[in-house]
Amino acid sequence: MGKDGGNIDFRHLSKYNHFTMLKIETIWHHLLFEALNNQKYKFTQKELANEFFYSLSTINHSLKIPSQIGAIRKESKFFVLENFTKLLYMWASLRNLDSDIIYQTYVDMPINEIESLVPPQAIYACYSAARKILVEPPADYSKVYFYLDDSYLEGAKNRFPKATNINKESNVYVLKANKTMIKYGPITTLPQTFVDIWNTKDWYGHPFIQELQKKMEEKYAVLS
Repeated sequence: MGKDGGNIDFRHLSKYNHFTMLKIETIWHHLLFEALNNQKYKFTQKELANEFFYSLSTINHSLKIPSQIGAIRKESKFFVLENFTKLLYMWASLRNLDSDIIYQTYVDMPINEIESLVPPQAIYACYSAARKILVEPPADYSKVYFYLDDSYLEGAKNRFPKATNINKESNVYVLKANKTMIKYGPITTLPQTFVDIWNTKDWYGHPFIQELQKKMEEKYAVLS
């Protein structure tokens, strides 16, 4: 998987609200997931619109920038994921993880204990997800992220009450889950985990990024 990039016109996406961007990112994720897991590179806009119950306009918008940088090649009746890495890094550069945080707090517990208290409806994300994907984490980590439908948020707050010590940096982050994430299982997928960790500021994120990239390269090489 090469790292060649392209010039992305960020202004094209700045007009979209957060809800629309989540839809667009859902499509990008789906294309990467299908290529990586099912060796599927060819899609139609109608197929995606039907699968996610999105308008054809939304699907078309999601393909505009990837097409401009050569990540996607459009044909008359279908389109092809031409460059996996370009789409992955484009998504990583545009992702805004902080905008998905719906709750955060500090919990004075070891990481493994915090992870054991994550609600059963949650989807492990970032370092917790990477640990499960990689089996052996490449570095110690001190924060737990998980996606959760906001209808379960009060239960999460009961498990992880708001910290009274405001001098402590948060180490538990609840991210708003969208409805499509559930079908991918209890941990975020390999591409989603990569993109989310890319958007953290933690010094220990770098070795996770490296190992997740290697994992994708190995998997992609087998499928290609």
